[in-house]
Amino acid sequence: MLYHLFHYLDQLFHIPGGGLFNFISFRTGLAFILALVFSTLFGRRIIDYLQKKQIGETIRNLGLEGQMSKKGTPTMGGIIIIISILIPTILLANLTNIYVILMIITTLWLGFIGFLDDYIKIFRKNKDGLKGKFKIVGQVGLGVIVGLTMYLSPAMVIRENIEVKGVTSRVENVLYAKHDIKSTKTTIPFMKNNNFNYADAFKWAGANAQKYGWILFVLVVIFIVTAVSNGANLTDGLDGLATGTSAIMGITLGILAYVSGNINYAGYLNIMYLPGTGELLVFAGAFIGATIGFLWYNSYPAQVFMGDTGSLTLGGIIAVFAIVTRKELLIPILCGVFLVENLSVVLQVGYFKYTKKRFGEGKRIFKMTPLHHHFQKQGNAGVLAFFQRPIQALPESKIVIRFWIVGIILAAITIITLKIR
Repeated sequence: MLYHLFHYLDQLFHIPGGGLFNFISFRTGLAFILALVFSTLFGRRIIDYLQKKQIGETIRNLGLEGQMSKKGTPTMGGIIIIISILIPTILLANLTNIYVILMIITTLWLGFIGFLDDYIKIFRKNKDGLKGKFKIVGQVGLGVIVGLTMYLSPAMVIRENIEVKGVTSRVENVLYAKHDIKSTKTTIPFMKNNNFNYADAFKWAGANAQKYGWILFVLVVIFIVTAVSNGANLTDGLDGLATGTSAIMGITLGILAYVSGNINYAGYLNIMYLPGTGELLVFAGAFIGATIGFLWYNSYPAQVFMGDTGSLTLGGIIAVFAIVTRKELLIPILCGVFLVENLSVVLQVGYFKYTKKRFGEGKRIFKMTPLHHHFQKQGNAGVLAFFQRPIQALPESKIVIRFWIVGIILAAITIITLKIR
C-alpha cells in the first residue's frame, strides 16, 4: 500500500525522496527490516499470549536427550512468521503484480491448513492433528491454483534467451526474443542451453503438445508443492533447524528472482528473462526477515515452536517461489536438506515393511527418522551400523548448525549452476 501511495504522491506532488519506493532494492531492504523488527518485538507478545492460553507442545518420549524438557513450550509460533511476512509485503510490494499476489495466497492458504492441524492437536487433544488426506487435498489444491494461474494469467510470461556466438568461443552475445510468450519452459541445471520445455515430452502429439505440456506442468507443480511443504514439516524437529534452513533458501531464491527479472543480469547469465519476477525480491526480503527474527526465539533452547502453522507455510512458499521463477528443477539441490529428511522417512518405512514381510522381523536403516534424529540418538543401530564406529549422541545445537552449513553449501551450488553448464 505504501508503494502505491508514494507512487501516486510522487507523480502528483513530486515529493522529495518519494521516488525511492520505485526501487526494488530499497523496498526489499525496508521489508527485511520491518519483518525482522515485527517478528522480534511483537513476537514476544504473541509468545506471552500463547503461554497465557497454555498453548504448549505435547511431547512424545522417544528417548532423545533433552527431549522432555521441551514439553509445554508454546507452539503455533508460525503465526509470528506469517504476520511478519504479510505486513511488509502488503505495505511495500506492488500488489498488482501477479507473482506477489500468488505468494500472498500461498502464505495464507498453507498457513490456514497448518493452523487447523495445530488447532486440532492442541484444543481437540488429538495428537494426529488434521487427517493426512485433508492436508494432501489442501496441498494439491494450492498446486492446482498455482499451475492454472501460470497457464491462464497473461502477465506470467517468459522472454527466451537466444545465444549468439562471438568471434571466439569464449565470447558470447545473448539476445532475447522480441516478444513475451506463454510457455512451459523452465530452467534446467548444468546444461549449456538450459531451457527445458515440458511440451517436448509430447512431440508425438503434434499441435496438442503444448496443451499436454501444461497438464504435465500442473502435475509437477502439485508434486513439488506437496513434497517441499511436507519436507519442511519433517525438518521442523529440532530448535531452529527448519527456520534457519528456510532463511538460507529464501536468500537464494531472492537472488534467483532478481537476476531472472532483470534483463541485464539475465542476459549476462544467459538465462530466460521473466518480466515482473523482480518484485518477488520484496516478498523474499520479508520472508528472510521474518525467519531470522523468529530464530531469535526459536534457536536452542527454543522459547517457541512454529508448529505446522509455520513449517507447512515455509515449505509451500519455497516451493511456489521456485516454481514461478522457473527454477523448480533446482529444488533437489537447494532444498537438499528437506529432500534427505523426506527420503530418510520413506526409506526407513519401506525397508522396515520389506524386511518384516520377508524375514518376519523389521529392520531399520537409520537409528531414527527423520534424519536429524538419527544423529541425536545414542549408539549404533540399523543396517548402517556396520559402516559406523560407535558414536555418542550429538548435541542438538551442533546438529542444527551442521545442517545449516550443508544448507549454505547447497545454496551456493544452486546459484553457481547458472554459470556451470
